[in-house]
Amino acid sequence: MSDTSATDPTHEPVAVRESTVSPLVPDRVTGPLATALSQLEGAIQRLGYDPGMHMMLASPRREIHVAIPLRRDDGTTELFHGYRVQHNISRGPGKGGLRYHPAVDIDEVRALAMWMTWKCALVELPYGGAKGGVSIDPRHYSASELERVTRRYTSEIMPMIGPEHDIMAPDIGTDEQTMAWVMDTFSVNRGHTIPAVVTGKPLQVGGSLGRATATSRGVVHSTRAALREAGLDLADVRVAVQGFGKVGGPAASMYAEAGARVEAVSDENGGVHREGGLDLPRLREHVAATGTVVGFDGGDPIGNDDLLTLDVDVLVPAAVEHVLHAQNAGDVKARWVVEGANGPTTGEADAMLTERGVTVVPDILANAGGVVVSYFEWVQAQQAYWWTEAEIEQRLADRMAQAYAQVAETSRRENLSLRDGALLLSVRRVAEAHQIRGLYP
Repeated sequence: MSDTSATDPTHEPVAVRESTVSPLVPDRVTGPLATALSQLEGAIQRLGYDPGMHMMLASPRREIHVAIPLRRDDGTTELFHGYRVQHNISRGPGKGGLRYHPAVDIDEVRALAMWMTWKCALVELPYGGAKGGVSIDPRHYSASELERVTRRYTSEIMPMIGPEHDIMAPDIGTDEQTMAWVMDTFSVNRGHTIPAVVTGKPLQVGGSLGRATATSRGVVHSTRAALREAGLDLADVRVAVQGFGKVGGPAASMYAEAGARVEAVSDENGGVHREGGLDLPRLREHVAATGTVVGFDGGDPIGNDDLLTLDVDVLVPAAVEHVLHAQNAGDVKARWVVEGANGPTTGEADAMLTERGVTVVPDILANAGGVVVSYFEWVQAQQAYWWTEAEIEQRLADRMAQAYAQVAETSRRENLSLRDGALLLSVRRVAEAHQIRGLYP
């Protein structure tokens, strides 16, 4: 177990060199962390903060790296590595998902935790950003094996988490059952039930109505707000969704219910495309029966890469990081890219899309619906008083509309893209919290 500021015992520190803005520049790191650090540097330059503030905002407050031994059902033993990063807690306790994926590593978790900091500040939640992950492919393990991994991971990171410290939620590879195991493990060790230690858990143990589809609803609310700026509505556009999972699947159905023509969707196995729109109810039945959109007879097969460059109005990357990059951004035909996933667009691709006049609704705004309703769930658990689904959906719609309006106004006033406007707002709010609180000792 380790508790560090910006390093992990198995990884080298982020590269450092001289800079007129800050000594921290992402020379060595690649992938999502390089993107996150580059985005932060751009905001720091615009805001005029000194290198000390830059370093504080770029460096995680706490990190933990744990080894997770698993006794498999056949009696053999495997070892996995788990991480939890609290990027910033100046505005409140850490908040962020728990991801199970074979590609999870400390740098990815650092990037995701940083984005959570900006996301929570952008929608004005009293949280800092955190994230966790275990480098495991959950598809290859039984439910009982995943339960043992989850309980061991929870017990190892227990000193860092809690309703006032760090609150977990589902992410890629985890679900409400995972959160129930986390809550139970934490509660048993404390001697009483503590529902507020996680969000996104089942209703039967303190979950919130509306949480399962909150991220998807936020994506659709953000899309509607972006279209309204151009005098359009959802019924006027064609949509392609990459990632027919927990975010993209419900979002595709919501788009269709609002009148949009959802012409293509995909998952990790491939996709399906039909001009004029797919039959989403029939597609959902096919996915429920087969586990994939591939093979659906209501459209033509399409690959994930080809889906990204379809001639549609709205493209929703809702799968994983960095699917839009320098090699394909020039071929994107959509007028709007709404980021359902975290970090789906590289810095190079973002610049190319902006230069071409494509409106990118950034992840820290577009997919913030999940953390907004997680906050509602946390509040309900703390009060032991539960709201109706209609109340939750209205509060979510109001919060997303307010956040989009603030970002759009900042972007117009400063002549910035929506991403840069969102980062300007969120980074300023976190920095102001640092400045008001001061340094101890």
